[in-house]
Amino acid sequence: MSRALPPLNALRAFEAAARHGNFARAALELNVTPGALSHQIRGLEQSLGVPLFERQARGVVLTPPGRELYPGLLSAFTLIRESVNALRASARGGVLVVSVPPGFTSKWLAPRLYRFAEAHPEIELRIASSATYANFSHDGVDLAVRSIPADQAIAPALESEKLIDDQLVAVCSPKLIAQLGRPRGRPDLRKLALIHDDQLAGRPEVPTWADWFCAANLAPPDLRRGLRFSSAEHAIEAAVQGAGLLLTHAILAYDELRAGRLVMPIDLALPAGRTYFLVCPKSRRPRPAVEAFRAWLRAEMAPAMRGMDKS
Repeated sequence: MSRALPPLNALRAFEAAARHGNFARAALELNVTPGALSHQIRGLEQSLGVPLFERQARGVVLTPPGRELYPGLLSAFTLIRESVNALRASARGGVLVVSVPPGFTSKWLAPRLYRFAEAHPEIELRIASSATYANFSHDGVDLAVRSIPADQAIAPALESEKLIDDQLVAVCSPKLIAQLGRPRGRPDLRKLALIHDDQLAGRPEVPTWADWFCAANLAPPDLRRGLRFSSAEHAIEAAVQGAGLLLTHAILAYDELRAGRLVMPIDLALPAGRTYFLVCPKSRRPRPAVEAFRAWLRAEMAPAMRGMDKS
């Protein structure tokens, strides 16, 4: 006769603590006190007759019996979460939640969403704009647009579709170019103030102003000077208003360039070392709303892809 399983709450406490490597963070996720979570795990250890964790100063690590138990429980609770999320998605009916980076949302996606609403009035679209990756198991997200470094593998549990390779371009207001004139066919860009998007800093795969001036065969100005912004959206708006020359993502400046509010004084685009993907869990059952948004986004991206392929 098989023995009864330990209490479900104790198994859930163990899985969360093993995943976080920390009782306090696991307790926060489960909305219990660290003392209550510790009590549950001690009870589980007594029930199984083996220690599951080694308590350390900065957290906990699994013992050999704990490492044996953890993979099966992780798979089981992941399956439970996915099943509950699928049921909630079904109950939501036509609600679709898409996680998108803030800059991509405001500068490219948001101005086009009215066309999706017109084409699919039966779908209630919710955009979750966040700079961090969505957790499909906990955040209620159906799809996500992610900017991923070229050398970074996508998690095997995710289905991915490439949208567009990111590029960096230098842009400014056309009135600044008119003020400079074009001696020998090229404006003297060293006379322009530089605008810095600090979100580009610290990413080794992303080109810098020094890389752009080198590729343009131009002597750079003092690259330490200029306006600095912590968001691409604000930096682009400053460039539109004539504040200076900005190195930015081509896809985020796409609409401003097409409308003539920004221009590229030199026809030069540098690979940014990142690619935009549309991702969703492989374990999710296909939903018409998901497929509708995927097809719509693919069609909307096509003109930008053609334009950037020519650069």
